Amino acid sequence: MVDKDGYRPNVGIVICNARNEVFWGKRVRQNSWQFPQGGIKHGESPEQAMYRELMEEVGLAQEHVRILGRTRDWLRYDVPRDWVKRDWRGHYRGQKQIWFLLRLLGQDCSVRLRASDHPEFDAWRWNDYWAPAEAVVEFKREVYRSALSELERFLAVGAQHHRVCHPYLLASRAHGAGRS
Repeated sequence: MVDKDGYRPNVGIVICNARNEVFWGKRVRQNSWQFPQGGIKHGESPEQAMYRELMEEVGLAQEHVRILGRTRDWLRYDVPRDWVKRDWRGHYRGQKQIWFLLRLLGQDCSVRLRASDHPEFDAWRWNDYWAPAEAVVEFKREVYRSALSELERFLAVGAQHHRVCHPYLLASRAHGAGRS
C-alpha cells in the first residue's frame, strides 16, 4: 500500500527501559542496526500496527509496554533508488512513519527475537537515547533525529509515572539516566 506521493505507511517504535536507554536491534544476517518498524496494513490504525510489529519483531505483547507518546504527524524518508526493488521503481519513494515511544514494563528476558517465523533481528542491546540518530543508515538519520526530538519530552513524564510506581528502582538508577 503506497500513497499517491509514493510513500508506504509505516510505524517506528522506540522502546526505552527505566534508565531511558533505547532498544537497538541488529538486522538478521547484516551489520545494520535500527529501531523496530513495519508497514501499516489496510484497515489498521497506527497503534494496531505498532502492537503487531512489536510482537512480530521483538516478541513483546501489549502488557509488556506502556505507550509514553507518539509523533503528531507523519515523518518521511526517501529510500535510495538502488535500494528499491525494480518493479517498485517509479511509484515508490520511501516510508512515511508515525513513531511511538514505549516504556518496557517487563524484564529484558521478555524480549523474544524469534517470536515470528521471519525474524527481523538476530541481536539487540540497550543504547543511549541519542546514539541511534548517528548510527542508523544515512538515509534514515533525519527521520530518527526528528522522531527522537519530538518524543524526548515524553521521557520525563514516563519517568515521573515510573517513579511513583517504583521509587527504589528509579532512585537507584537516577544517576545512570540518559540525556533528557
